[in-house]
Amino acid sequence: MNAPVDEKERFARLEEMGLTPLWRLRTRLQAAGEEGEAKGAHRESSAVAAPTDQALDTPLQKPATAAAASPAPARERPRVQPPRLSSSPVGRRPDHPPVSAPSAPSASASARTVDPERAARIATLDWEALEAEIRACTACPLHRTRTQAVPGVGNRQARWMFVGEGPGREEDRRGEPFVGPAGKLLDAMLFALGLDRTRVYIANAVKCRPPDNRTPTPEEIAACAPFLFRQIELVRPKVLVALGRPAALALLGEEIKIAQARGQIFRYGDIPVVVTYHPAYLLRNPADKAKAWEDLCRARALAEG
Repeated sequence: MNAPVDEKERFARLEEMGLTPLWRLRTRLQAAGEEGEAKGAHRESSAVAAPTDQALDTPLQKPATAAAASPAPARERPRVQPPRLSSSPVGRRPDHPPVSAPSAPSASASARTVDPERAARIATLDWEALEAEIRACTACPLHRTRTQAVPGVGNRQARWMFVGEGPGREEDRRGEPFVGPAGKLLDAMLFALGLDRTRVYIANAVKCRPPDNRTPTPEEIAACAPFLFRQIELVRPKVLVALGRPAALALLGEEIKIAQARGQIFRYGDIPVVVTYHPAYLLRNPADKAKAWEDLCRARALAEG
């Protein structure tokens, strides 16, 4: 169970996310229900909640059923045949393979950057050897401009695993993911869920900062994929949360649009994957914070189920 959270601090974090009016409404309805006034609370909800709030009613009021109430059905992942050349930069996962044996990347582009023998060796490393390998990696050009590689941080036996895009300037300086402005927003999102960094594991699709914080290329993602796959195998999370398109590409093996993928439950092997916006995107587009909160409620239902 999650540790008790001070409601004033929780409210402050939700206010930072732009969700406090809805949270206040939900809190008031819950208190009314506990006093046996559920019918009156329902009338209050209908009279007060704006149409935009109604769209979030199910995930916030009943998080345990959020996955079942998602607007689109779960996407079936096709069985993967032996690797062959295709246009996909990272090989797709089969529907239920062992996580310890992810499919080899199949694209011609990634074939130039991923050594199957290297990937097989990385798949045998323990945590200490894996992080040492990441810090010494020179498999793609990103190592030439990094200050240091950024392996990951958090609970190595977590139920939640968040996968971001790649390190930014502050992450490159400090050697820890999500420590800049986007990291502060992620911390607020975790706190609103009753979590913190000691209860989740956080990693990135690429472990070195792309120059000028540009989006990592498919080739760079493919070069780092064995590291990410091994981290997932070691953590064995109950749910994976892909923060942004590069993270979704690394986990799912295909380019997707976040706006279209939201609400669907994807799979990495037997682990459900929830796709949502990157915190850096939310800082530029605060109106979409409510959508990200809905996605996190869906992920919470999967993690707790």
